[in-house]
Amino acid sequence: MKFLQKMEKKIGKFAIPNLMRVLIACYIIGYVFQFSFPGFLDVLALEPYYIFKGQIWRLITWIIIPTGASNIIFTLIMLFFYYSIGTNLEKVWGDFKFNLYIFGGIFFTALSAIVLYLIIGSQTNFLLSMSGLFSAYYINLSLFLAFALTYPEHEILLMFVIPVKMKWMGLVYAVLQIYSLFSENWVGRTAIIASLLNFIIFFILTRSYKRISPKEIKRKAEFKKQVREVTIPGLPRHRCAICGRTDQDFPELEFRYCSKCDGNYEYCQDHLFTHEHVKKN
Repeated sequence: MKFLQKMEKKIGKFAIPNLMRVLIACYIIGYVFQFSFPGFLDVLALEPYYIFKGQIWRLITWIIIPTGASNIIFTLIMLFFYYSIGTNLEKVWGDFKFNLYIFGGIFFTALSAIVLYLIIGSQTNFLLSMSGLFSAYYINLSLFLAFALTYPEHEILLMFVIPVKMKWMGLVYAVLQIYSLFSENWVGRTAIIASLLNFIIFFILTRSYKRISPKEIKRKAEFKKQVREVTIPGLPRHRCAICGRTDQDFPELEFRYCSKCDGNYEYCQDHLFTHEHVKKN
């Protein structure tokens, strides 16, 4: 965590603001090419054979390759959905961490494709098996998993009807990808592993392990005991220290205590990652 903070101080100014808007614009351009000039996408795909021939733009341009959806209505719905979760994460994490997560996914995917090519690239039909497979699908998947981990209790309407919490959707997605690791060929496995690797590494680096220390566990246990002793029926149990919203007025909100603040400060899900930490010394 301290390593990322040092990085942000040094190179945070180079982070691209509103990166999710840029990605959505790239996706739209990709779909326009798919319907208007489908052959042009072959020049943009992530194919290491041509990268080693000098077509280095493929290291970046592959992210505009459409994810396979051909129905315009479904495509618009998915673009809106990923724009919503992406901008939410961007707001909560900040520009630098969101940039790091997205470009980390792009880097690991491109690197894994090149490594795979160097290992088995001489096999028959390998180029055909790679063509078009590396798209933004797995970048979007890692965004979905990140949102599910950040907001596990958030509900979405499956098929616009069935309310499902993100933690269950994230679990289903994870199980499906694990299954795909066994059912896909090595190209598909490489794309899946790259996206999951980025997800795992990012959250290992950004999690604070102070909250699982014996001292912190004891402090929280004592505080919860004190809260139970003084709880008055009818009064809210949770209140955000920033906006003042409570669990009674907004039962759909999640509330958490911040382990980095000096004292027992509780925040809602909208301010847990964006507030300024309280330091008494």
